[in-house]
Amino acid sequence: MKKLIISIFALLNFGLLFAATAKYESENYNLNLNYNDVITPGDAIFVRMNITVPKTHKKSKNEPEKKATLQLLQDKKVIESAPFYSLKTKKANITEMLCGIPVSLWLKDGNYSLKIIYADSDSDIKEFILPSRLKMRNFPEEVLELDERNSNIKTDNSPERIAQIEKLNNILFTSMPSDIFSLKKFTTPTESQRYTAYCGDRRTYIYTNGKSSTSLHYGNDYGVPTGTEVKACAAGKVVLAETRISTGWSVVIEHLPGLYSLYYHMSELAVKEGDMVNQGQLIGKSGATGLATGPHLHWEVRLNGSAVRPEFFLSDFAFDEN
Repeated sequence: MKKLIISIFALLNFGLLFAATAKYESENYNLNLNYNDVITPGDAIFVRMNITVPKTHKKSKNEPEKKATLQLLQDKKVIESAPFYSLKTKKANITEMLCGIPVSLWLKDGNYSLKIIYADSDSDIKEFILPSRLKMRNFPEEVLELDERNSNIKTDNSPERIAQIEKLNNILFTSMPSDIFSLKKFTTPTESQRYTAYCGDRRTYIYTNGKSSTSLHYGNDYGVPTGTEVKACAAGKVVLAETRISTGWSVVIEHLPGLYSLYYHMSELAVKEGDMVNQGQLIGKSGATGLATGPHLHWEVRLNGSAVRPEFFLSDFAFDEN
């Protein structure tokens, strides 16, 4: 007899992150899920799923791979979706999977829900809604008057800058299921607590020619002097380490499939593309290269190409401590 139990069994405080649990029971397998149930603009939703089959079950060579997808819906329309990827486990009858999807910084008030689609086989496909709640967030607005140098950078449409943007986007929208380098909660890249801007700030840029443009700020800025040590927020692989027109000396590190941390405007780098780094390892020193009104470190986190508030990842977002 199948039993569907999709409800919040407990709210567990993992640092800054509150987690809910849910489960699905059937004759062939049990699903146990941990996830953060609050849908908030600029954050993410992560679900960690434990799939248990009876110990007497013998896996055949032709047995299909277990698959699952996480979706964020507005009414009945899918606005974010990503597949789960498998984590290593020591028990043969247990499969662990993880998935994360970003919640847009532009998210408006409305009717949202989380859906899991799970396929144990080609013929056994289940869909269910996870209980969730919406919590809106307000973002500050600011006006920045740029000097001639920064105005030229911001309005640069040269082939070189366009190529740099395309290269970075190709990296940030790449998700390799096998690239699992760290499940630990992040640490900040500098010890400084002096923030000069936050992820999600609405910015209006005023150029020297009198024109203006409005955009989002995609990371947190630390107001630190040139030469301040910058350290990796988590273990991972350096997938970009070079100078760029807009962001100066820059480093991008891959941590999980589709999850990247970015470090901009540095004065020098201590790593190169292809390096594997540990959490807390020196990767460079802060500066004012690229589009910068003064010395600072821009720290950014992208999930499946979208910016997510770095603070979200300072908690046990992957439920690795549970």
